[in-house]
Amino acid sequence: MPAGSLVGALTVTHLADRLGRKKTVVLASLFWIVGSILQCASINRGMLVVGRIISGISVGLASAVVPIYQSEITAPAIRGRLVSVQQWSITWGIMLQYFVQFGCSYINGTASFRIPWGLQMIPAIILGLGMRWFPESPRWLFDKGREDEALEVLADLHGGGNKQNDLVVLEYEEIRQQVHFEREQGAKSYLDLVKPGVLRRVTLGCSLQMWSQLSGMNVMMYYIIYVFQGAGLTGRRGNLIADSVQYVLNVLFTLPAIIWIDRWGRRPMLVIGSIFMGFFLSLVGGLQGTYGAWGSVDNSPVWMITGHDGVTKAIIVCSYLFVCSFAITMGPVSWTYPAEIFPMRVRAKAVALATATNWAFNFALAWAVPPALSSIAWKTYFIFATFNFAAAIHFFFCFPETAQRSLEEIEEVFAQGHIFTAWEISRDVGKKNLQDVLGEKAIEKSFVQDGKQEA
Repeated sequence: MPAGSLVGALTVTHLADRLGRKKTVVLASLFWIVGSILQCASINRGMLVVGRIISGISVGLASAVVPIYQSEITAPAIRGRLVSVQQWSITWGIMLQYFVQFGCSYINGTASFRIPWGLQMIPAIILGLGMRWFPESPRWLFDKGREDEALEVLADLHGGGNKQNDLVVLEYEEIRQQVHFEREQGAKSYLDLVKPGVLRRVTLGCSLQMWSQLSGMNVMMYYIIYVFQGAGLTGRRGNLIADSVQYVLNVLFTLPAIIWIDRWGRRPMLVIGSIFMGFFLSLVGGLQGTYGAWGSVDNSPVWMITGHDGVTKAIIVCSYLFVCSFAITMGPVSWTYPAEIFPMRVRAKAVALATATNWAFNFALAWAVPPALSSIAWKTYFIFATFNFAAAIHFFFCFPETAQRSLEEIEEVFAQGHIFTAWEISRDVGKKNLQDVLGEKAIEKSFVQDGKQEA
């Protein structure tokens, strides 16, 4: 599935600009339904693999285009909050599928796995049908020359239908100026991704998605049964209960981030979250390395702790705290930040590339982590802890703050430079009111008139 997700994410570079954000979301839901049907009805391994790949393409499409769509329809004051809802939805999906599969594991026969594969169609059907009542992105509409429709959508979203609302007028004028400026730069091209000013942002977006995978979160979610097994937690029931607590915490601790992400800002959440995750992984690795030894489970070598109940409990608690640290910080920001830092002309391509980076590292870790746990055992946690500390340094020096600004105002943030001194960019940089934008519009008109007179 991660391989299909990589393909799907890269496809968004073309589809989101051509079809629009809304239709691409609908297309993703259709792919998921087809993939689920093939999995549920599979009669051999080949049919199952094809179904998983198609579902993976759907995940790639949705994970790339949904943050773009959310960021483009949301008011600046709550943009981070709304985009973070995607991460919260992901945590809900992970938790629900765990309990569904846990319950179905008691069913005899093929129904034990066909039921979960069939049930996963329900959210896709709701999404596909529900998008009928959602508007298209006003920024995409403006870029396609449908300015009246864009104004109407902005008015409905941010002005209660009032086209003269200050926020509506402000956003409309900012979008208009940005789109006109980008049109003057010439036709859109993939080469725009490596132009000065844009390449820096592409690097930030891709590296953030890379760090989110290298944080070790997927190790603690996908392979948690092996983590707890190594900690000395034995027994199927006890392990399942401990695992379920982890999934519930992931859901609950994403909520504070949704509520306060726009107040706290992206930078503090990334830096502090990475430090805490590195710290808790170091504790897990240190405790396992000190008190563990090689043993055997189901005739397979396993580094595990035996006879130290206190240490076992400490490792479980540290694992929980690690998940909480990710859920409240990097989890939501890793989707919010890439969706808001790119100019309109490259946003779909750049966000798709960043999301593809996420799935590329997800795919790589799926192959790398199991052998690592079975060969170097507790040292694996120190590797991921190191990644987190390196990420914290990168975030502190290179990632400017973007909270509380419109997508167009963020352009001014990156125009400040400070490639390696991001902390020097004030949180007030780029912020404009309606008078500022209208003043710029008047100056623009005067230049146009002067040009005509000279001609």
